[in-house]
Amino acid sequence: MPRLSLVVPVYKVQGYLSECLESVLGQDYADFEIVAVDDCSPDGSGAILDEYAAQDDRIRVIHLTENVGLGRARNAALEKARGDYVLFLDSDDTLSPGALAAIAGRLEATGDPEILIYDYVRTYWNGEVRPNQRRDLLTSAGPDVLSLADRPQLLDLLQIVCNKAYRRDFIARQGLAFPPGYYEDAPWTFCSLISADRIAVLDRVCLLYRQRREGGNILGTVSRKHFDVFDQYRRIFDFVDAREDRAQWRAPLFRKMVNQYLTILERPGRLPQDARAEFFHRAAADYRARLPEGFRRPAGDRGHKFAMLERDAYAQMVSAMAAVKIRNTVKGRARTALHRSKRGAMSLFYQSQLRLPRDENLAVFSAFWSRGVSCNPAAIDAELARRTPDIRRVWAVHPDAMDTVPEGVEHVRVGSREYWAALARATYLVNNVNFANAVVKREGQIHVQTHHGTPLKTMGLDQQKYPASTSMDFAELLERCDRWDFSLVSNRFSSAVWERAYPCAYTSLETGYPRNDVLLNSTAQDVREARRDLGLDDGTTAFLYMPTHREYQPGFVPRLDLEKLAERLGPEATLLVRGHYFHNRSDRLAELRSEGRILDVSAHPAVERLYLAADCLITDYSSAMFDYANLDRPIVIFADDWDTYSVVRGTYFDVVAQAPGAVATTEEELAEVLCSDGWRGERAARARDGFRRRFCDFDDGRAAERVVRHIFLGEPLEAMPTVVPLDERIPAPPPGTAHEASAPISTYSSQR
Repeated sequence: MPRLSLVVPVYKVQGYLSECLESVLGQDYADFEIVAVDDCSPDGSGAILDEYAAQDDRIRVIHLTENVGLGRARNAALEKARGDYVLFLDSDDTLSPGALAAIAGRLEATGDPEILIYDYVRTYWNGEVRPNQRRDLLTSAGPDVLSLADRPQLLDLLQIVCNKAYRRDFIARQGLAFPPGYYEDAPWTFCSLISADRIAVLDRVCLLYRQRREGGNILGTVSRKHFDVFDQYRRIFDFVDAREDRAQWRAPLFRKMVNQYLTILERPGRLPQDARAEFFHRAAADYRARLPEGFRRPAGDRGHKFAMLERDAYAQMVSAMAAVKIRNTVKGRARTALHRSKRGAMSLFYQSQLRLPRDENLAVFSAFWSRGVSCNPAAIDAELARRTPDIRRVWAVHPDAMDTVPEGVEHVRVGSREYWAALARATYLVNNVNFANAVVKREGQIHVQTHHGTPLKTMGLDQQKYPASTSMDFAELLERCDRWDFSLVSNRFSSAVWERAYPCAYTSLETGYPRNDVLLNSTAQDVREARRDLGLDDGTTAFLYMPTHREYQPGFVPRLDLEKLAERLGPEATLLVRGHYFHNRSDRLAELRSEGRILDVSAHPAVERLYLAADCLITDYSSAMFDYANLDRPIVIFADDWDTYSVVRGTYFDVVAQAPGAVATTEEELAEVLCSDGWRGERAARARDGFRRRFCDFDDGRAAERVVRHIFLGEPLEAMPTVVPLDERIPAPPPGTAHEASAPISTYSSQR
């Protein structure tokens, strides 16, 4: 039997769950178990739990067949817990390093108390950390073990269960269980504290209590479910009524009850407007029914609100709250005016266009900061043209890229009057990055964020941990992301990352990436045409080299001696070199062109056709590897600066250890891999298969169809084509096989 049982209820936390579990499994104290409850979570949380359980037998997973809510999910775990002590850890929170050792040590030093209370801090998306405002109550001054009567102020601690360890036999003896509904922590917290005879405290931060920006706190949801608080306090006072020896806690609990009722009334994001009067009258009835004899109201403004409840004076309360709202509105308008002045006023023309009706049949597209017509937006555009030709499709294009727009594509120059008019009037805005800060999300507009790759390197808020990788204003980033209505996802891994990196109120659509449809739907003829367009002979082995951008290097700096590598590969091989989109039309690459042996394809308009033409992809940390894996063709990782890149930029996994194929860390190793069967041998194929099963979840050739039918045609997700299982997909055929039957590529010098 373990010393500690950690109860972890899980629901829609795939972006945070791994961090939570790692914070426990990485502790320097090992005598624990994790009882995790998948509360019928609709995302990938259940699968994440199973993956961890398969690797560590200290984790036991309970999968519920219906969603029962936080309290009853915890109850399900309590039935299976075996430890001497039970700790509750919400699945988006984490433990601090050394927390379990400190908790276990304090339990032993204080002779196994019934409850141990430890400290916590609140952590925020912007890196802010706020300490517990009543941490003074956790000082070890006084006796090591005390009762609530010795320190009654412990009731003033935040009403959460996750900063305490409870003796399991104490839980059973008191008959403690979590009730259904909102505010389920209140009955457990108050009833356990007033019941315990032996309480210990630990003046150490053990819990990092995450304050999520979006979707992390149901108490911030406007709903009649906040009426559950009346049932919770009924349970608390029923508990006290059944224990006459605890009657002295009526007055303190009454004060806690009234303060909580007032907090719910005062917070604008909780009660529906048409339910506020009803809630007030219910609260007033509880006030009068439970008012302890001789109770003294608090002083000041709070005391006036107590008095209003006692008199059931709803009209007076509304007037008082309206006055406060007016004051706050004036302050808010001043802050807004200051903010706008700092950002610069929007043009009068754009403002005038925003006042005009939306065009229900206008869609504006952009890709890669308006560098041209490409990527997921282009694939959606093409599908939209096939299915709904009545919708006008306009591309926003940067002035420097106007000459790259294909003939017949309607487009507007970024910054022009036509550009601002289109942004103001369009119903649909589709982009693989964000539109400019000045763009206003007007009512009824639909913003589609397609993204442009699976993240290996850290993105969004996760980059805060790697300041050398960015100079981004994260507050402005989230303002831009708040405009999203839909976020397209190509694999479950990305779903989890985006949820944490961009914590906004969008809907994730696990449709696959539309740009990758061509990789599943192309024919042998399409592959031959893609190669012919590049001048590749049938017998040529084409290696596509796609390095990623490095923030710590200016411009494109080839990490390979391309001419030397081409010489090693010999005349039967061609290097297709594509710089990152930050480095298009590189002068340096132009200098490296060699007759038929090195082709600079940086300016090629469709990377998907380069994928079709290539026999093998060579990359370092580019998201190209995730897309190319859909073809089930060889991939080679050239990671000569992995140690530097992973520290400076930060990554979500070790691509060297979990590569999609062969790995080389020096130019010589890379040449040896490419000049042998190493790049396409059995070992590389096994690695590629594992990689595809992890990252090629939804790309089955019908992503664009799903997007258009759901977003533009309004069809429900249930009507969308189901994703074809990976083993049943047939990707575009590889280039001609004649050269594959020949001997492995050897060094050209030896052939001469």
